[in-house]
Amino acid sequence: MLTLYHRTALLFLCITQANAFTTPVLSSKYAAKSALRMADGPPYAGPASKPLLDSVEFPQDMKDFTLKELKQFSHELRWEVLEAVSRTGGHLSSSLGVIELTVALHYVFDMPTDQIIWDVSHQCYPHKMITGRRHKFDGLRQLGGISGFCKRKESEYDSFGAGHSSTSISVAQGMSIGKSMLNKRTNNCIAVIGDGAITGGMAYEAMNSAGYLQNRMIVVLNDNGQVSLPTGTPSAGGTVPASQLSAYTSNLLVSKPFQDFRGFAKSFNKLLPENIQDVNKRFDEYARGIISGGTLFEELGFFYVGPIDGHDLTNMIPILEKLRDSGSNKPVLLHVKTNKGQGYPPAESASDKMHGVGKFNLGTGVQQKKKATAPSLTSIFADSLIDAATEDRAVVGITAAMPGGTGMDIFGRRFPKRTFDVGIAEQHAMTMAAGMATEGLKPFVCIYSTFMQRAYDQVIHDVAIQNLPVRMILDRAGVVGNDGPTHHGCYDLAYMACIPNLTIMAPSDEIELRNMMKTCVDFDDGPTVLRYPRGNGYGAETLTDLFGYELKNGEIPSKGVPLAIGKGRIIRRPGGLGVNGDVNTRGKSRKDRIAILSIGTRLHDSLIAASTIETANPEVGVTVADARFMKPLDQDLIRELVDDHSILITIEEGSVGGFGDHVLHFLSNDGLLDDGNLKFRPMVLPDELFEAGTQQEQYDMAKLNHPHIAELLQNLINKNTKVPVLEEQVAKQA
Repeated sequence: MLTLYHRTALLFLCITQANAFTTPVLSSKYAAKSALRMADGPPYAGPASKPLLDSVEFPQDMKDFTLKELKQFSHELRWEVLEAVSRTGGHLSSSLGVIELTVALHYVFDMPTDQIIWDVSHQCYPHKMITGRRHKFDGLRQLGGISGFCKRKESEYDSFGAGHSSTSISVAQGMSIGKSMLNKRTNNCIAVIGDGAITGGMAYEAMNSAGYLQNRMIVVLNDNGQVSLPTGTPSAGGTVPASQLSAYTSNLLVSKPFQDFRGFAKSFNKLLPENIQDVNKRFDEYARGIISGGTLFEELGFFYVGPIDGHDLTNMIPILEKLRDSGSNKPVLLHVKTNKGQGYPPAESASDKMHGVGKFNLGTGVQQKKKATAPSLTSIFADSLIDAATEDRAVVGITAAMPGGTGMDIFGRRFPKRTFDVGIAEQHAMTMAAGMATEGLKPFVCIYSTFMQRAYDQVIHDVAIQNLPVRMILDRAGVVGNDGPTHHGCYDLAYMACIPNLTIMAPSDEIELRNMMKTCVDFDDGPTVLRYPRGNGYGAETLTDLFGYELKNGEIPSKGVPLAIGKGRIIRRPGGLGVNGDVNTRGKSRKDRIAILSIGTRLHDSLIAASTIETANPEVGVTVADARFMKPLDQDLIRELVDDHSILITIEEGSVGGFGDHVLHFLSNDGLLDDGNLKFRPMVLPDELFEAGTQQEQYDMAKLNHPHIAELLQNLINKNTKVPVLEEQVAKQA
């Protein structure tokens, strides 16, 4: 039996020998240089031709490539991604960072029999290019084109659809169990997950389960040090990645000599007699304990391999082959170090690594951005939060790894100690905010509408039931454009409005957004929800001419004023803005009066539609009202509209079950429908999924733009209300 002295001496000797026999892993930072010998620009330029890439339509076409050819193939693929995204925009740097990993996985494994699951899947562009879709990239993230994420209906090579994070390990485990129980010939299920996505609680749940059940699967941890978007935003945790796990995996990276020795020792060990192999096996376990103290992943039941350079095909391919051919059922975690934006200096040097880009100049990396006529709603929110925090030390901001998208990066630069980035952990964010509220802080939890779905139980259990004054800020509410159905914020009005104690509001414009932010700051009697869409404000001219604001010196107010809770407003009376009721000649009788009750930014198109209808119908008068609040409903305003108008429509940028349904519920319970003298129609996002396209294209598909509003109103005026069931019955009788 080896004594502690002998073990320590042997450890020192073996590490010394290992360093002599092995080559240190080349860091991703410097590996990039070798890929850029032809492009030391700017201007940057790729290869004039791509013969190897041109020969590959599907992964089987690259199976006979030599290692040298695979490296050249990766080089061509990287520039194909760059050229394609420069023309369309999209998620760039994530894809550049996994070029070699994608090539290695498809070279070693056999899709679609083997399953490769890309977590989030915004890094799937190289995968799509070598699975039969290279020729479709001019339609990337456009109406009728290919998605920017994996979609099962798009290709059999897309093992599982994604868009949100932290799902891949659960999926891989489920697939592995399915293959095993159905006695399928091979069982290779690979989950590729980033160091940001692995911060999500669901990833830990899956690892805990897989380790316990001992399911055969490989988890590839793509570690690029980019936990948040962007990483480096000043916050209460500093400017380091918002994850202690990221710090943990970074510490693993410093033990490269041990990792090299371990790989060397295992291969060398096979040459020794069995009794010596057994001694070496025990020694290896001891060495692992001394040097790393074991790893979190091994404690969860995984066999840990790595870290390895994710841009080094020479080492990555044989390791993947070993894992593929292993007869073990134990789950494996392969720790791969990559560089986000690899091979393109503008991406490597950008603060956000050019994560999501519009069209850009390939030679310089400069993006083609339209000059905005008004600030974004996100920046208006951030500025309003800064104003509130300046006046009230209790105001704090929380984000779940999305400081750039939510405007919390702006707030963080001003108030870093009051900015909390919790990583991809929306559930934790909500309950942490609830805890803050109990101590007298005013937490603003800033999360995309689509991601708030992940924290639904916490909203109910930890916030609403206890009536805690947590401020929930839902950015990207409504349709979002090119990211498609995984990112639309269509459901929040429906899923939030059914929860007691919530106060829910939606601004129609940038002035209202500032007012509602001030309302949230001042309201301490319970939780509030403020939702607004992706996009910019309208600017002073539109606010004056269309909305009827009287702006002092033509300037938009920089500060908001609190609103009366649950009270809407009438924007337009029959005849137009500023028309006095005494001189108005339109809508003299109730049957000729129409009311539009809008919530949120569809007010803009409602006002245009009102003018269209009055122009086409001289006797008709149209009133347009802004509800402002989903909860509580302004019941007095609704009663007024019903009393004075024979037609009432509601309009919202939300799904069935939202604002319109709550208004209808009130109308029914209040007896306002009993006499049959009101025509009511809700305009909502239809019960379908909207694929990628521009926001305007999606509004057209949803029939929520002003021509569609005017068409519905005209049909109601003409009494041409379509009732499909009755029409079908009449047709059958004829």
